[in-house]
Amino acid sequence: MFGAIEAGGTKFVCAVSDEKLEIIEKVSIPTETPDVTMAAVFGFFDQYELKSMGVGSFGPIDVNEKSDTYGYITSTPKIKWQNYNFLGALKTRYGVPIAWTTDVNAAAYGELTYGAGKGKQSCIYLTIGTGVGGGGVVNGQLLQGFGHPEMGHIRVTRLEGDTFSGVCPYHGDCVEGLVSGPALEKRTGQKGQTLAEDDPVWKIQANYIAQALMNYTLVLSPEAIILGGGVMQQAHLFSLIHEEFEKVINGYVSYPELDKYILPTGLGSNSGIIGCLQLAKEKLESLSN
Repeated sequence: MFGAIEAGGTKFVCAVSDEKLEIIEKVSIPTETPDVTMAAVFGFFDQYELKSMGVGSFGPIDVNEKSDTYGYITSTPKIKWQNYNFLGALKTRYGVPIAWTTDVNAAAYGELTYGAGKGKQSCIYLTIGTGVGGGGVVNGQLLQGFGHPEMGHIRVTRLEGDTFSGVCPYHGDCVEGLVSGPALEKRTGQKGQTLAEDDPVWKIQANYIAQALMNYTLVLSPEAIILGGGVMQQAHLFSLIHEEFEKVINGYVSYPELDKYILPTGLGSNSGIIGCLQLAKEKLESLSN
């Protein structure tokens, strides 16, 4: 039996599956303090005999296996979770092989294996919601090295006349600071789902997102860019992003047809948990070979 944890800033989704990755049980646990949340996590997994686990965590996290703090959540804005030895706590409790990465890397892997990126060797998954986070798979491998991608914190060129200061506490007007759900709400005074489809703010959102996608395209040249998160529940935003992407990239490089290149998730809200289960399976297989 495989275990999976998609650890987000708002909630932990925990699941167990059989050998075919069919989910047997899944629960959602509020992200409170480590003591409170992890007690509930342990209470769930203690019911099962696990062979391995896959964990995708909010970050920043330490993914460098040579580091003394490998497996830690590091400089997160969630103060109670700073410098928390997440992987260590799980290993001490269960003593099974554990795959460890970011929540968005896990989602990218889930989408590549079973979702909108199926059949491809590379993709980027970008979630645009409470924050903006991105994960990637290149040549079938998770994109990480000394650290992991923080795609939401790149800078983009301000549109003329846009004086919005941004909401990122670290960088102000990075992509997260300009297009996340809180940014959209602060800019307009409304939540995204209450805004009309023809509201001018969507064009601003689309331009900044398209600029970010251009940068990812130029650096990584993925076969697909998959967009998820609460803000991307506005389906009309995809066509605007396609239009803005064509403008900003300006014919410089080639890419697949836009509706097959910049597209919604294939697994919906299950991208991360499926990715974690697949990583758990592969972790166990790698040790058996």
